[in-house]
Amino acid sequence: MIPHESDVKEERASLKVWRSWQENLILIAIALCLAFFIRTFIAEPRYIPSDSMLPTLHTGDRLVVEKISYHFHPPITGDIIVFQPPAELQRRGYPKDQAFIKRVIGQPGEVVSVASGKVYLNGQPLAEDYIAEPPNQPYQPVKVPEDEFFVMGDNRNDSNDSRYWGFLPRENVIGRAAFRFWPLDRIGFI
Repeated sequence: MIPHESDVKEERASLKVWRSWQENLILIAIALCLAFFIRTFIAEPRYIPSDSMLPTLHTGDRLVVEKISYHFHPPITGDIIVFQPPAELQRRGYPKDQAFIKRVIGQPGEVVSVASGKVYLNGQPLAEDYIAEPPNQPYQPVKVPEDEFFVMGDNRNDSNDSRYWGFLPRENVIGRAAFRFWPLDRIGFI
């Protein structure tokens, strides 16, 4: 029996549709793998949930957090970093996967204190043109341990930071806040 020409055309059309679906599924799988790789190792978006970083960052801001640079050098004073909560915050009920965002104030070996409305680093007042208002509570001098950081929010009087829960281990650092992409009227590098 000789196949009809219409049957051959239908078979070719079915094969063409199947190949198209197959190609689309492969492209989707590749896109998902790339997205997973980029988010895990290179950069990821984050949402600012509180006012602790005012006036630099506002509630609702959306950022890109880059994850590469800290593989080559540690965070430096002034960097705005995103991190997983340290053990003390987890003991207080914060989930391990809830990200925090603060500014690095002290690096390992440095001494941080707060007095008379100023933050001091190694006995010298920091020039902080980025804070909402001067801190209203003193904080006795502390030396930052090796592989840890002292972090504070820019909204000094409304920030759950190292003054209340201690030092941030380097291993908890996710990355550096690099770019604000929302809202559009404040888009730009941080």
